[in-house]
Amino acid sequence: MEFKIHGSDQDSKARAGEILTDHGKIETPIFMPVGTAASVKGVHQTELKNDINADIILGNTYHLYLRPKTDILQKAGGLHKFINWDRPILTDSGGYQVYSLSNTRKIKEEGVKFKSHIDGSSHFFSPEYSMEIQRKIGADIIMAFDECTPYPCDYGYAKRSMHMTHRWLNRCTDYLAQNPEIYDYKQTFFPIVQGSTYKDLRKQSAEYIANARAEGNAIGGLSVGEPAEEMYAMTEIVCDILPEDKPRYLMGVGTPINILENIALGVDMFDCVMPTRNARNGMLFTAHGTINIKNKKWEDDFSPVDEMNITFVDTLYTKAYLRHLFAANEYLGKQIATIHNLGFYLWLVREARKHILAGDFYTWKNTMVNQMNKRL
Repeated sequence: MEFKIHGSDQDSKARAGEILTDHGKIETPIFMPVGTAASVKGVHQTELKNDINADIILGNTYHLYLRPKTDILQKAGGLHKFINWDRPILTDSGGYQVYSLSNTRKIKEEGVKFKSHIDGSSHFFSPEYSMEIQRKIGADIIMAFDECTPYPCDYGYAKRSMHMTHRWLNRCTDYLAQNPEIYDYKQTFFPIVQGSTYKDLRKQSAEYIANARAEGNAIGGLSVGEPAEEMYAMTEIVCDILPEDKPRYLMGVGTPINILENIALGVDMFDCVMPTRNARNGMLFTAHGTINIKNKKWEDDFSPVDEMNITFVDTLYTKAYLRHLFAANEYLGKQIATIHNLGFYLWLVREARKHILAGDFYTWKNTMVNQMNKRL
């Protein structure tokens, strides 16, 4: 993998770059649609490529391990071939999903024992096994196995967890050094900064991860319930320490406003289920605020779904029709809303990139934040 910085903003720490992988180019800042179980919900791969124009999508190791199972993916030739996707893919390590199974998992130094949410069967992830699974899935960018701490989190627990995450990182790198890629392309490994919302722990973890000299780095353990101001404070501390010449990935973030504020702090990569999950519940994101398309006020509004015409669905359908589809519980409504929201997220980061290169990102960002912080 190669990372090049093409420009930076004069009034913030935002930068515009380019990641080169064996499956293609990723222009940053970038948002990655989440394909939890080998599918971005409600969207065809052709729509992801041709209409939303996603440079990269994300897969979840935990879910792919359980279904369709790792051996099926390996027999298919890896996740790219299994889903017919020829652009980059990133996989998480399973750490966050295991974190979310707090009632059915047990964490030890050796790894994590957990029960499947599908059938209750018992499984065990060690750092080494997470790397083995990700080798077989075959994503272009793979993540270190870590523990994601909850919020709020006791300082002592956060410290112990952080040090264990660092030890797990060493085990991940040892495994990867001894077990090369399975397919005919390179995989890039990102370690993950932890430390909850404690400044000294975040600083210590960022320094440890920076010293690992990986090709890219991730920031985990945020967007788990903490106030946005704490997220931004932790991100700023970490971005000031992580190397400038490597991409920075803020995991699981977030709202359009979260994304712009974190771009201003130096983050390059984002993912979140919010645009797809909220779409299925009738919430649309626009440059002028959010829309609950289920509201009666849209019943006879025959204007386009979004006047900016960001995606093809915005030009084809009206708000009144989309509201009708939700009222009638038609699947098409969720699909239209999903395509719109993902298209908007990708439009937003690409507009951010344009303004970074033009040198006026900070002013534009502040205007957009004010506009988007409204309910229409």
